[in-house]
Amino acid sequence: MKYAIIGAASALVFAVTGATAQDYPNKEIAGVIQWGAGGSTDTVMRAVTPHAEDVLGGTVVLQNITGGVGAIALNQVAGADADGYTLLMGAENPLLYKVMGLGQKDYSDFVPINILARGTPVLVAGADAPFDDYAGMLAYIAENPGEVRFGSTGPGGLPSVVTAMINAVEGEQDVISVPYDGDGPALTALQGGAIDVMPAVLGAAIESIRAGAIKPLLVIETEPLESLPDVQTAAAANEGYNKYLPWGPFFGIFVKNDTPAEAVEKLIAAYKEAAEQPEFLELMANRGFTSMNISGQEAQDFLTDWQSTTAWLMQDAGLTKTSPDEFGIAQPAE
Repeated sequence: MKYAIIGAASALVFAVTGATAQDYPNKEIAGVIQWGAGGSTDTVMRAVTPHAEDVLGGTVVLQNITGGVGAIALNQVAGADADGYTLLMGAENPLLYKVMGLGQKDYSDFVPINILARGTPVLVAGADAPFDDYAGMLAYIAENPGEVRFGSTGPGGLPSVVTAMINAVEGEQDVISVPYDGDGPALTALQGGAIDVMPAVLGAAIESIRAGAIKPLLVIETEPLESLPDVQTAAAANEGYNKYLPWGPFFGIFVKNDTPAEAVEKLIAAYKEAAEQPEFLELMANRGFTSMNISGQEAQDFLTDWQSTTAWLMQDAGLTKTSPDEFGIAQPAE
């Protein structure tokens, strides 16, 4: 009788476990967004997730967890169960955590569900800034050292990488770095006059540019953008930028390694279909984002290449705490 009870209990556990995997999702899914409300990551995730919910037949509750250049959100998801019920909705920053001394985890600890889109960085200034273009900004900084306030989202964030590029190409710029929890709050500060210049992703800045609340100085790209055809590109401003271009931020959804395959497959399928929806594609185009919609090995290869290029840029700029070599991050091919 004892063995029969144990056998029945084991069968019940197996049946419940099997049903849980097959019926995923059978409860709410938490979507943890690395950055604050109103920023580019937040915009992308809130646009695509309702479509994914339709496919999944479940609910994804989105929450913004800020701080630590996104590390607080990443660590929260890393500490959750690997069951598919906690998603990390992030940007590029974790790929620099190790070299920047921000933590020992990065996207190698997660499965990429979907790299949804990438953005184009732009350098923008407040509407009342005493310069109207990139050359004017450089001249003003040279004439007024230590006065121009650059917005930042912390070490390893997009603004710090773009600023490192500027310093690598133009020489060290004597500016003040002012940190914010995401490009949304930083762009609000720019419009309010708390800072003078902000390296940002075009998607987060485009509406304010169109409204005349801020002015674009430079597009960090090789070719002019259709949405900003008259704004100078970095490649045209200084050919030294070509070493790093094309470069830009990206937005992706991740789950912990060892998440059950059934959950991973359903999430990949849901977000793939969601990222193909006309409304989402239209929003991406209007915001200046380029749709990617990749997963699996293609996503892994993209993450590896991005980490190589950017980590070594930061290393060459003297901004890393540990060499990428220490973590087996290969130098980018010339």
